[in-house]
Amino acid sequence: QVQLVESGGGLVQAGGSLRLSCVGSGRTFSGYPMGWFRQAPGKEREFVAGINWTGSRTGYVDSVKGRFTISRDNAKNTVYLQMNSLKPEDTAVYYCAVRLDLYRDFGRKVNDYDYWGQGTQVTVSS
Repeated sequence: QVQLVESGGGLVQAGGSLRLSCVGSGRTFSGYPMGWFRQAPGKEREFVAGINWTGSRTGYVDSVKGRFTISRDNAKNTVYLQMNSLKPEDTAVYYCAVRLDLYRDFGRKVNDYDYWGQGTQVTVSS
């Protein structure tokens, strides 16, 4: 059974940093693209960052470019999201997801992904 478990969320002041981790189990994710999404109260889930299966290609929503970095360690079946210079508008539940489409590029839509974690809360105070 495929499972994704996020960790690393919390409360941080504006300008601070957090590093989210997402550990997969149930199968290897090394050949599959992965992504991070977030959902704020009353808003739709939105794409934040994606990474292809090798880690050689990444993509970000414009609002986090230059501040967030996605990376992966295939040996650990783990994807990370380093978040710097956090802003109050980054407050949301953050989810990781895997696209079970071997060697494909990451997608930017919710429907591009097949399995999701339970989410981790990130709260940025002003």
